Amino acid sequence: MSLEDEVVASFAEAKNARFREVTTSLVRHLHAFVADVRLTELEWAGAIDFLTRTGQKSDERRQEFILLSDVLGVSMAVIDVNHPTAGNATESTVLGPFFVHGAPEFALGEDISAGAPGTPCFVEGSVTNTDGEPIPGAVLDIWQSDEDGRYDVQYTDLDGPRGRGRLRADAEGEYSFWTVRPQAYPIPDDGPVGELLAAGGRGPMRPAHVHFMVVAPGHRTLVTHVFSSDGAHLDDDAVFGVKRSLIIDFVRHEPGRAPDGRELAVPFHTARFDVVLALDGNGNGDGVGSAGWDPE
Repeated sequence: MSLEDEVVASFAEAKNARFREVTTSLVRHLHAFVADVRLTELEWAGAIDFLTRTGQKSDERRQEFILLSDVLGVSMAVIDVNHPTAGNATESTVLGPFFVHGAPEFALGEDISAGAPGTPCFVEGSVTNTDGEPIPGAVLDIWQSDEDGRYDVQYTDLDGPRGRGRLRADAEGEYSFWTVRPQAYPIPDDGPVGELLAAGGRGPMRPAHVHFMVVAPGHRTLVTHVFSSDGAHLDDDAVFGVKRSLIIDFVRHEPGRAPDGRELAVPFHTARFDVVLALDGNGNGDGVGSAGWDPE
């Protein structure tokens, strides 16, 4: 019996069949990898050190292992396996590390930026099913960075949430809110993941985007972004999260009347993002997002 077979056999009595399946595959792939690249002991020790430091860099405000998963494309691979595109439904992408439970509720048309620096931006759209029928009361969780490319949780001196909020679509499935125009920004690269990117000759940038999580009974929970069509790094997103269907126009306007009738004395942007939700596998919505998010 080979070493690989011996290790696999050691899990044969596992009571959980799925655990046994995953562990068996993991062992076989790891052993095949070692044999394929003829991993040296020095390289093995370096990998252990890298993973140790990745764990040490993680805390309640930063998860370096999620970042590692993101830059290796594993996060997107998991998304694609678990959330295949259904017809004309809006495509999913990565959750990212800056989602926060319990975002403040806003009425439609209100400003979720809470004073975040940036150019005012009005975002509107609809939430429908794949047949084009509106989904009244759909819950949208929205979060984004400011013009400096930083999320509220990356600051230590803020009094409360900024650039994030929760909305509920109206009776026609429509939603709208004010925020600031998103900007491209670098993922945290001052840790082990940054070393990996540098060694690979890769950059840390993400294109400008706004995060959406949309939940409605009877439908699959959607976790996605919208990306600005005129922004940089659409073709070299550090976490491989860009999908062409999620790129939209953020249109610049001179000072004047906004779509909601508001008069602005400064330039502003507008964008429209129409969300299409697929039915869940059983025709019943679970009401919980991939991050364990509960709209209530």
